[in-house]
Amino acid sequence: MSLNDIIIHSYRDDTIRDMKTLTLSDYQALAEFRLQIRKFLRFSEGAVKAAGLERGQYQLMLAIKGMPEEVRPRIRELANRMHIQHHSAVELVNRLEARAYVRRERARDDRREVLLALTPKGERVLEELAMHHHEALRTAAPALVTALRLLMPKKQATKLRAARVSINSHPRKTVR
Repeated sequence: MSLNDIIIHSYRDDTIRDMKTLTLSDYQALAEFRLQIRKFLRFSEGAVKAAGLERGQYQLMLAIKGMPEEVRPRIRELANRMHIQHHSAVELVNRLEARAYVRRERARDDRREVLLALTPKGERVLEELAMHHHEALRTAAPALVTALRLLMPKKQATKLRAARVSINSHPRKTVR
C-alpha cells in the first residue's frame, strides 16, 4: 500500500465515521456537482479534439506550462501531477514530440537530466485552448460554485465566499 493509499484510506475512514446520514438533498447536491463538472469536461474534450489533440496531450502541455517554478518539468513530475503511470507520460511526450508540440532538452546543470519544454507551436496551440478553457470556466463558475456550496458545511461555504471576494478584489496577472 502506497503512502497516498494510506492517506486516502485513513481520510475516508475518519470522514465516513464522522459523517451524518446522507439526505436526499445531499445526493442531489452531489449529482448537481458531478453534472457541472461533466459539462465542463465535455466542452474540454470537444475543444481539445477540434484542435487535433487527445485529452491527455492537452493536459500534459498544460501541466508543463503550469508547473510550479520550483519543480523541474521532468516526466516523473508530470506523471505525478497528472496521476498517470510513468510509461503513459512517456508515450504522451513521444506523441507530442513527434508532432513538434514539446521537446526534450538536457538540463544545463546536470546533463543526465532530461527536461520537457513546449515548442513555439505547442505554446500557440496551448494558449488558444487555454483561453477557451478559461472563458468556459468563467462562464461555468457560478453554477460550479453554487453546486460546491451545496456540498459544504455552512462554515466552509462562508470561507469560500470570503476567499472568492478576496480573489476578485485583486488584479489578474497575464502570463506570456
